[in-house]
Amino acid sequence: MHIVITGGTGLIGRALTTSLAQEGHRVTVLSRDPARHPSSVARGVTVTAWDPRRPEGWAGQLSGCDAVVNLAGAGVADTRWSAARKTLVRDSRVQAGQALVAAIERISDRPRCLVQVSGAGYYGTRQSGPLGEEAPSGDDFLASVCRDWEASTAAVEALGVRRVVTRIGIVLSRQGGALPRMLLPFRLFVGGPLGSGRQPFPWIHISDVIGAFRFLIDRQDTAGVYNLAAPEFLDNAAFSRALGQVLHRPSLLPAPAPALRLALGEMAMLLLEGQQVSPERLLSAGYAFRFTQAQKALLDILA
Repeated sequence: MHIVITGGTGLIGRALTTSLAQEGHRVTVLSRDPARHPSSVARGVTVTAWDPRRPEGWAGQLSGCDAVVNLAGAGVADTRWSAARKTLVRDSRVQAGQALVAAIERISDRPRCLVQVSGAGYYGTRQSGPLGEEAPSGDDFLASVCRDWEASTAAVEALGVRRVVTRIGIVLSRQGGALPRMLLPFRLFVGGPLGSGRQPFPWIHISDVIGAFRFLIDRQDTAGVYNLAAPEFLDNAAFSRALGQVLHRPSLLPAPAPALRLALGEMAMLLLEGQQVSPERLLSAGYAFRFTQAQKALLDILA
């Protein structure tokens, strides 16, 4: 297969590129800064410069490919949310999606599939109970970003391209994301839940993120929205206990919510609120999770 990936320098993009290359597939990574990629790119991987605001110069890279995976967007948790940062988070996603649509319109041999990445934040933080893919969107900043992100590529469906939208939970990996930031307090014996600890923690092992992507690309009968989160429901306190057990550390010292809000501002919602996301459609389609229990997932990652 030939897969084109935007946002290939992020956690998921690096893992997906590695997985595909190891299996002999051809991968084209569209990058705003090709210099960020290692000098010795894996065999079968090509890094091409692109401007995610316009299709000129790179649209031909999409011609005849089996799938496009759109991961492009400024990091949500990289820095405090100023007004300028929130604009960048939204615009970087929307512009990239719109540029992909414009590029696909220009070519005759169009991609077979487009995987549009989104987040569990789509559902907001005020809905209770398990949230399947049919649940409505929330009304906070992240929910509005996810709505706009998903909508940015919706027009490819009218062009005959099968589109899959993946709303991803908290990705567990040692290579990046939330988990490495959580390890230090536990190793210093000061780990514990965040705030009340009762907020849902929709986790997923990085291997299952990549496995689900591969499953959805390969299965021609899949389309629409799929939640990517493990079928096990945990709140933050339960996840903290699992992490403490794996690290052989206590998980008794909560981080007070007021202190987190003071330090992080509005971005504290990433830690203090969550969604109980259910992967109903992914399970119904036949995907078998490798990791369904957080403790086993953490043992695999941290062994």
